[in-house]
Order: sequence, then structure tokens, then C-alpha cells
Amino acid sequence: MRIAMIAPVAWRTPPRHYGPWELVTSILTEALVAEGVDVTLFATRDSETSGALDGVVPRGYEEDRSLDAKVWEYRHLSHVFSRAGEFDLIHNQADFPAHAFAPLVDTPMVTTIHGFSSPRILPMYKPFEDRVHYVAISAADRHKDLRYAATIHHGIRIEDFAFDARGSDDLLFFGRIHPDKGAAEAIAVAKAAGLRLHLYGIVQDKGYFEREVEPHVDGEQIVWHGPVGGEARIKALGNARAMLHLIDFDEPFGLSVVEAMACGTPVIAINRGSMPELITDGVTGFLVHDRGEAVEALEQIGEISRRACRNSVEERFTAQAMARKYLALYRTILER
Repeated sequence: MRIAMIAPVAWRTPPRHYGPWELVTSILTEALVAEGVDVTLFATRDSETSGALDGVVPRGYEEDRSLDAKVWEYRHLSHVFSRAGEFDLIHNQADFPAHAFAPLVDTPMVTTIHGFSSPRILPMYKPFEDRVHYVAISAADRHKDLRYAATIHHGIRIEDFAFDARGSDDLLFFGRIHPDKGAAEAIAVAKAAGLRLHLYGIVQDKGYFEREVEPHVDGEQIVWHGPVGGEARIKALGNARAMLHLIDFDEPFGLSVVEAMACGTPVIAINRGSMPELITDGVTGFLVHDRGEAVEALEQIGEISRRACRNSVEERFTAQAMARKYLALYRTILER
């Protein structure tokens, strides 16, 4: 089986720090190669993979702002589809622009929808549902008017996430600094509970950061770290009493939630989107509805077994499990 894997080109695959779509694309590619699948990863030219690498985009356009995003996205896709006949199946991880090319080739195509962001994008999905096999990343993220081939949760390389049996007395926020992700809510909860909070992530909304986050950063109770990668990232995810994921939108998946649990850190999350699919309330964390409930949940967080958090990820959210589900889907499509 020969698979063409289309990565996004905003960031390198795998990303150095931020880049969740590129990260999942890398994890799946490496897991498929480990299963013996012949995968060509179409990504930025500085990307890394144990499969074959092909690409025309020199660097991620978010890493090099001299690159025009639209120009290089379409140059990227044109290159992929010029080679379509060499593959048994094309797996698109780069959103809807690839659908414009799908009717021009005969190769079967799968698109993983990394979050159905708005009904406005439906015109680039609905007309192609007889041609492209759509995968939702959670049951919560399925759009009612779209036909799906499968729902497949993301997986992580569990061996990359060291289990921390003890954690610490501090709280963790790990995500984009944006109103959707609830950094301000995490700060308010930490202050109400009298606990130290460590914040990690890229600043996606500068105004929000300057208004709602930065004024509270004192280096003592509220500590700002910015984006983090490598071993420091793993340490941050594990060295916490709990992660606060007080989102203000319907989270399609929430990779950091699974990563924190893999390290043994329970998660307190607003009960929206995919959160009930990831967190077992009272077992691997708590599902809450507001700040007040989050503060109350912190009083019970010691009842959560850190080992249970790790076990949940090992049982449900590994790269191997994800890859095998995609392989089963590929085979079903090709047998047709």
C-alpha cells in the first residue's frame, strides 16, 4: 500500500513548538511506517520523517513570514496531485483546499477534518462527500449535514511522555493564548484557590494577552513561560497538580489534554465539545461548567489517581491505535 500523506505547511512537520495539525500528521505517518506502510510525506522541505519526504515549500509560512500562505499552499497541493497516480490513496491533513484538486484525479482520498470551524466552510466539503472520505476527530465535531467515513481520535507516542507519579502543588495552563482556550479563566481559578499557575503556549491573540493575561503575571503566583518544546515540554505537562482547560468553544479534540493525562496530570475542563470523550469525570479529571465548579473540583483533585490518567491514554489514545484504525479505513476504501 502506497500512501501520499499531505501535511499542512504552516509549520514544519513535526513542529518545533506549536503546530497541532503538523504534529498529528507526523505521529500518524511514523506509526504507519512502523506498521510497514509505504508513506510519502508531502510537507515543508525542512520536515523530518522515517518515510519518504517530498515537497516544494522551503519552510513553514508561519516560521518565515516572507512566504505568502495562499501561494505556497496551492503550490504544495499542485505538486502533490501531480504525483497522484503513483499512490494507492491520498490522505489529506491540510483542510479543504485539497478538495479543489480531488475531482481531477482517480486516486481515492481521505480527509481528516481537524475541527469543523464554521458552517461557512461546508461548501468546500458537502459537494465532495461522494469523492472524499471524511474522518472526524471526535463524535462532538461531526457536522450534522456531512457524511463521514469514520470517527478516529488522535493518538500520541505514549513512550515520549514520561509518567510523573507525584506531580507538584502547582497548576498548569497549556495552550494557545486566545479567548477560546481560557487562560484568563485559569488565572482567576488559580487566584481563587491560592495556587501557583504556570502558563505555556504561543500568543495567538496579542490584545487578549496584554489585557487579560500579562497584567496578572508576577513571576510568583502567575508564571508565564511562552511556547515550550522537547524535554521541557514533557516536564511541564507532568509537573502539575492539575491542568486547567477552561475552554470557551467546542473543542474538536484537545491534544494537550491527552498529553497531560499521559504524564499523570488530571485535567479540569469545561464540559464542551470533545471533553467528555477524553476525560472520564471523577476518574481522569473533572468536567465542570464554570470557574466556581473548577475551584470546587480542585478541592477533590487529590482523589484522582495519576496512574489512572496514564492508563486511560495507554488504552485509548496511542499512535498505534490511531494508525490501525486508519489502516482499517484505507483497506475498506481500497477493497471497494
